[in-house]
Amino acid sequence: MPEIAKRMRAPDLIEKKRRGEKIVVLTAYDFTMARILDAAGVDVLLVGDSLGNVILGFDTTLPVTLDAMVHHSAAVSRGAERALVVADMPFLTFQVNVEETVRNAGRLMQEGGAAAVKLEGCRAVIDAVRRLVEIGIPVMGHLGLLPQSVHQLGGFRQQATREEDAARLVEDALALEAAGAFSIVLESIPAAVAREVTAALRIPTIGIGAGPHCDGQVLVCYDMLGLSRGGAPPFVRKYAELGEAVASAAKEFAADVREGRFPASAPAKEKK
Repeated sequence: MPEIAKRMRAPDLIEKKRRGEKIVVLTAYDFTMARILDAAGVDVLLVGDSLGNVILGFDTTLPVTLDAMVHHSAAVSRGAERALVVADMPFLTFQVNVEETVRNAGRLMQEGGAAAVKLEGCRAVIDAVRRLVEIGIPVMGHLGLLPQSVHQLGGFRQQATREEDAARLVEDALALEAAGAFSIVLESIPAAVAREVTAALRIPTIGIGAGPHCDGQVLVCYDMLGLSRGGAPPFVRKYAELGEAVASAAKEFAADVREGRFPASAPAKEKK
């Protein structure tokens, strides 16, 4: 049985890849879920800007603010005793300039309690990645489908399907590794491309809709638990249908209240 007591750190993920051990990542957005997933032995809890979709009800991640990410990261970090907590840097918090990126990443660590941050893209942000690593902030990269660039990409569709785009993605992954990133999320790319990237890197890849060859896998916990509205992406495997269970429980509670079954009448006291 694997040891699950030790606090996970960024270098531990690189060591896991070296040993051929798969890395388990799930998103988390609050203390209670973080505590449960952490106790289950999940390696990394990603405080994703996907909270814009599953928590705040937006259609994209673009409206998510830094304050929101700090708020949710703090809650998750309080619930995680072992897992590495990684916080997404939301839209326009790392694209303006390096100095602002450092300041914003610092808030996610100081106020949010995160142990690392995640940035989307490569060439436009490579200097920021390098600077963050230089000052001691671990960085997770993110390539392939970039949700913050959904309008430019024309929707949530698979990326790197053309040979030239696949080659560019491999180059970007190597550049992120050279800049000091400790891992890279690969989202919605062909399995063969993910395998090539994974083989080329010393640092681990974390797949989401990228096939079985990555060093680890991540899912949005609400998708995995059957809690997402409008269904989940086709690559998601649902390990529970909690949405149905919650709805059933709420209906039963409502019926009990309306029929006077809750709260139950207190038993009458016996006369002495």
